[in-house]
Amino acid sequence: GQPADLPPADRRLYAIRDISGTVESVPLITASILSKKLAAGLQSLVLDVKVGNGAFMEKSRDATALANSLVEIANGAGLKASALITGMNEPLASAAGNAVEVRNAVDFLTGRYRDRRLEDVTLALAAEMLQSAGLVSSNQDGMRRATETLASGRAAATFARMVAALGGPADFIEKPEKYLPAATIELAVKATANGFVTGIATRDIGLAVVGLGGGRTRPDGQIDPAVGITRLLPVGAEVGIGEPLALIHARSSADAEAAAATVLSAYMVGASKPPADKSVIRRILPRG
Repeated sequence: GQPADLPPADRRLYAIRDISGTVESVPLITASILSKKLAAGLQSLVLDVKVGNGAFMEKSRDATALANSLVEIANGAGLKASALITGMNEPLASAAGNAVEVRNAVDFLTGRYRDRRLEDVTLALAAEMLQSAGLVSSNQDGMRRATETLASGRAAATFARMVAALGGPADFIEKPEKYLPAATIELAVKATANGFVTGIATRDIGLAVVGLGGGRTRPDGQIDPAVGITRLLPVGAEVGIGEPLALIHARSSADAEAAAATVLSAYMVGASKPPADKSVIRRILPRG
């Protein structure tokens, strides 16, 4: 949303885009995104532009056009900016929802469990930010420093201090389950064929979470932070009939069954293991 006290014109322009069929206009998207960043007074900016069936920009050329537009306009306005184009033809991590994603992030920071694609994108963005801020001399040095910070536990310790400083519990990172709400119903989504996961309709996974109550269908809607999906198998994973593709967390059996049907239809299983897609596809820097 657009805070009224940050870019007041953007709220009105967005409403006009809704009724004029120009929501997908790259110049207007650029203006909407950068108006907030420029108004906030940033010194440097790294943008993560998604591409794929779970992204606003499904085609590579459209994502590249948007990334180039954002980077060029930001730098032209005096804000040092770069962008990474990253893939969204499957979920970035094995969790989708609110509390379940927070738990996934805590497990990532502490090293309890790390999804490979999430690690690839997170470290790439961290390295880019370190270089953009002038804290390292090269992207390679930024990657090394980010990797060391994660592996040493310093990233987790910093997050724990941030939570406490914002009024949260001091032991959140050690005991997240103590504070995160949990749904009462769990239902495994079981595969109906043997083979490998060859594709995922990523947007449908998001819609399943919305259907559970984990997202809004109208601006004033309430969000249930406890519901969601975990243990989402990635593309390339081997699975057998009756084995779980994912685990639904719901408030009712009916909600769980509906979400499970959506998730099952979102998964494609084939006989051959597909080649792995790159998580970080392209780096966009200002021209010149």
